[in-house]
Amino acid sequence: MRVNSVSRFGGTGISVVADLGRMGLYLLQMIQGCFRMPFRFSEFMRQMSFIGVGSLAVIFFTAASTGMVLGLQGYYSLHKFGADGMLGSAVSLTLIMELGPVLTALMVTGRAGSAMCAELGIMRISEQIDALDCMAIDPFRYLISPKLLAALISVPLLTVLFDVVGIAGGYVAGVHLMGVNPGSYIEGMRSSVTNHDILLGTVKSFVFALLIVWICTGRGYLVHQIKGAGFGARSVSTVTTQAVVLSSISVLIFDYLLTAILL
Repeated sequence: MRVNSVSRFGGTGISVVADLGRMGLYLLQMIQGCFRMPFRFSEFMRQMSFIGVGSLAVIFFTAASTGMVLGLQGYYSLHKFGADGMLGSAVSLTLIMELGPVLTALMVTGRAGSAMCAELGIMRISEQIDALDCMAIDPFRYLISPKLLAALISVPLLTVLFDVVGIAGGYVAGVHLMGVNPGSYIEGMRSSVTNHDILLGTVKSFVFALLIVWICTGRGYLVHQIKGAGFGARSVSTVTTQAVVLSSISVLIFDYLLTAILL
């Protein structure tokens, strides 16, 4: 019984290490594909529309509700200490440095990342990717690199939108609902937010975009090599769930790491 447990534990460890190796090689090939010609500009624009424009609605409403909640809770906490004027600083710093990049990445993962994983998974099990290889067409240049470049542009822009809408939501909640002085809200935001804070949020958004595309497309592209994924439609659903979960966890882990390193 003990030998079987050790054997299973060892088998799991080997599978994890092998999977990490496959994903590492996949990351290198994905980045190399961005520099191979000819560049598929039409596919790049399609992915920009899908990842960026298609996520505007969910980003807008998530940002507005988050900003208003921060405005209400921030006022409740700061009012106890007579620091209502610092509400603008608290809302803006929280959104720009933390909640803006993280929530944007999580929303894009759930909406676009899952779709990218399912698309590539279906192409793999239906042998469409194998057909590209047979025709000497690089699948990374053809399928994946446009997604990566589109995400690297779209996710930071969506993060900026999230920050702006969230700060406006905090203004509405704090100034119009709770009676905070509008001048103190804006001045607190202006005096507290520095270029370093904006840079931190920007770096996070770029890293999160890379993580989303890497993990989500990688799980779909390598679906036939993932142990325990199953076969057919079941394998696609399994790896899509894995992709969303792993991407979300990775975003939260790297959020802490980047904050600890760059703060």
